[in-house]
Amino acid sequence: MINISAIVYTLDRKSKIPIFVQLTNQIRQRVISGEIGINQRLPATRSLAIELGLSRSTITNTYEQLIAEGYIEGRSGSGYYSCPVGEVDIKSNSSSRKDNPLPELPQRKSQHHIHPSFPDMRLFPYRQWARCISRVARLTPEALITSENSFGNYELRSSIARFLSEWRGLEARPEQIMITAGSIDALEICLRTLATTGDYIGLENPGYQPLRNIAFNEGMKPVWLDMDSQGAKVPDGKQTPTVTILTPSHHFPLGGAMSPLRRHEFLQWAEQTDSWIIEDDYDSEFRYAGSPIQALSGFDTTNRTIYVGTFSKIFSVGLRLGFLVAPPELIPEFSTTLGKYGVKAATTAQRALSEFMDNGEFYRHIRRTRRIYGERRKLMLSCLRQKLGDIISVEDHAAGMQLLVALPDSYDDNAIVAAARDQGVVVNALSSHYAQGKPRKGLVMGFCGFDEDEIVRGVEVITGNIL
Repeated sequence: MINISAIVYTLDRKSKIPIFVQLTNQIRQRVISGEIGINQRLPATRSLAIELGLSRSTITNTYEQLIAEGYIEGRSGSGYYSCPVGEVDIKSNSSSRKDNPLPELPQRKSQHHIHPSFPDMRLFPYRQWARCISRVARLTPEALITSENSFGNYELRSSIARFLSEWRGLEARPEQIMITAGSIDALEICLRTLATTGDYIGLENPGYQPLRNIAFNEGMKPVWLDMDSQGAKVPDGKQTPTVTILTPSHHFPLGGAMSPLRRHEFLQWAEQTDSWIIEDDYDSEFRYAGSPIQALSGFDTTNRTIYVGTFSKIFSVGLRLGFLVAPPELIPEFSTTLGKYGVKAATTAQRALSEFMDNGEFYRHIRRTRRIYGERRKLMLSCLRQKLGDIISVEDHAAGMQLLVALPDSYDDNAIVAAARDQGVVVNALSSHYAQGKPRKGLVMGFCGFDEDEIVRGVEVITGNIL
């Protein structure tokens, strides 16, 4: 096992591959190869950020992605440690690499695999985006490096307000909108503003693993909300969460939308218990039948909901910009939180993104990618049903960026995931998203970031490891 501080990471800042993805790939490969040994402590986020000349949020996002994939784990008060990913003979590993080097996968495939979280950056409108940056650089160059408000560029907040009104049925003033360094940053800001160490927090079960890490890092006690056909269940009253995080428009990882009845039950419960609801709306723009579902916050007449959105899924992972919408009475408290912990959202792209939204390119990009992703979704559905129809059931909600492939209880979804990873295909095990109770078995498979050949190959690999 080598000294972890001696590991060198090579980052190409001119590459089209985002820095976050490059670093994630390199750490992942070092864990797989055994260069980072089992149970070895990784550098602290702050020290690695300083060493690499990156923002701390970039390192945090990298670690959270690796936690979600199962390569590392966070231990409260101790840091981040590598996890076992199969039987690795560390002593023989260094010599075997010299004699039998690992085959290199094409760079783009090692970036994407068939992970459910990534858009296809090959579809990104680079020229149109460059024109927006150029225009801002000519007309208002100061906007590339300065911001007049800790909540972010006012023009971008105004553009987001119009977007939310037209696409999500949510009316908000620009003053209520805060620009953040992605959804994870937004969720951290919400929890630091609305809750304190030792408070109860409502989390969906199953749910998005990084949310658990945020809650644990903030010293909060989870109240697990099981799912039924209408969505997450309202807390039963044994412990009342100060804050509850929901994904009502499209649940991750099960898919599906929360029923209108359950939405109203949650809003009534929040008002009665003086609790807060954080609506994590991460990919609701991608619906392949009908129109986007109105946001839960759009139903809220009592101002108990904070809406969180991100541009990572609909625009670019590398941009690392998101936003939150706070009720008017909470604006001073959110401002205090920013003053205490600092602003993480990068300024450079904010005014250009506003230009991109206002000239219509943003909406054209959404419509184009939604059409292409819809075709890829149909292809993956067809391939899965053709090859595995007698074994699996695919829960298709005609929305989102992933499909849930349900497996019989006798299957080990974690073993299937590990075997597929060895063949260059990354999917998520459904059971890993459960925090308690008997987990369902299944695979969470992405389809947005992959062309037809990649989808066919990915399904073939999965098929080979299931049959």
